[in-house]
Amino acid sequence: MLDRRVWKLLLVAWIAGMAVCGEAKADRDWAFSLYWARLTHGTLQETVTFQTGFTDADLVVGALSRRIGSFKEYMGFELEGQVAKHFGDQDHWEFNGLVVARWLPFPWDHVIDTSLAVGEGLSYATETPEVEARRHDETSQLLDYLMFELAFSLPSLPEWSLITRIHHRSGAFGLFDGVHGASNAWGVGLRYAF
Repeated sequence: MLDRRVWKLLLVAWIAGMAVCGEAKADRDWAFSLYWARLTHGTLQETVTFQTGFTDADLVVGALSRRIGSFKEYMGFELEGQVAKHFGDQDHWEFNGLVVARWLPFPWDHVIDTSLAVGEGLSYATETPEVEARRHDETSQLLDYLMFELAFSLPSLPEWSLITRIHHRSGAFGLFDGVHGASNAWGVGLRYAF
């Protein structure tokens, strides 16, 4: 269960996001996402396939993204910045910057408009994450960042989406300070395009 600090942070982030968002526009090049996630015990593959349990570590993430290009009507490309607050077994802030590719057309979009996004970038934790330090011999404040997202919206409310995300920090097979470990979190939240 989320404690009051998490709810307050969610409320403040939501109000800030709505203040930035304003009215929805037809082009909707910007988006604000707010989601809660829980760290898993498993690898990225185990997390994606639901073959893992969860830790007592949560995070709340606010993300602002902007579309920077597209490939026909098939793909959109975005830049995204994230601010995350960790709670529970670890208590620190995390800042992520990434480039996102979003696949847009699905055959059922007339019923539930769906998109699939994959993002790659950098992640900086304000202190060494406790969960990563306990699990792996090496970790670092600066690591690689991956994001996977499924977004669902009603055709009548295209600016609002229910999202589910995987939040992944890793050493990218030793590329970052020789780190070979990773942490994964599974999250759910809302995305508002404007």
